[in-house]
Amino acid sequence: MIKAIFLDWFNTLARFEPPREELYSQAFRQFGIGLNPKEIIRGILAADRYYFEENATSPVDERSPEEQSEVYIHYPKAILAEAGVEVSQDVPLKVVKLVLQQFEGVTFTLFDDVLPTLKILKEQSLILGLLTNLTQDIAPIYHKLGLESHLDFVVSSGDVGADKPNPPIFLVALQRAGVEASETVHVGDQYRLDVVGAREVGISPILIDRYDLYPDVTDCPRINTLSQITEYL
Repeated sequence: MIKAIFLDWFNTLARFEPPREELYSQAFRQFGIGLNPKEIIRGILAADRYYFEENATSPVDERSPEEQSEVYIHYPKAILAEAGVEVSQDVPLKVVKLVLQQFEGVTFTLFDDVLPTLKILKEQSLILGLLTNLTQDIAPIYHKLGLESHLDFVVSSGDVGADKPNPPIFLVALQRAGVEASETVHVGDQYRLDVVGAREVGISPILIDRYDLYPDVTDCPRINTLSQITEYL
């Protein structure tokens, strides 16, 4: 019997506002490259997967400036590759710099399916926990977005000193929830971090694939909207 559900933050519950695809679209236009946000989103998400896997191997913010630059420059390169556009070698770095400048005013917003789904889950007396690799204090963010009454606890990598997919963040969440791993489901959008990480400690994973990036995944439930989670409880 499932008693608790753990939820990832980014691209599971929340996204950036304004969306990153809009920021990249604006940056590319300054170099005469006309890409609309829909063309950009798949490149960004492919680069997200690369970033998160790199960070799981070795924290990006602890690397040298040159190494960090190599990781971040993967974003415009992935976007251009998805769009089939070729540019001079200096353009991706210039695009990254422009986007980082614009990023200072970016906030988070919830996906439309989040609050209605969490309300249904709470009505079923399920324990809901948020697990995030963010190191910043996320409390002001989820308070502002109206999540406080829907979540029983939050565990961040900053709290436990370890990121997903490493076991400590999942084990601390199990302690906070007061449940066994076999009584728990974890929902997240990154296969290695969320699916592999949860499974390693005995938690059942569900992959939320809002943008259909993992069509070949068949070893766990794959959902496109958070509301579909109720089909697997």
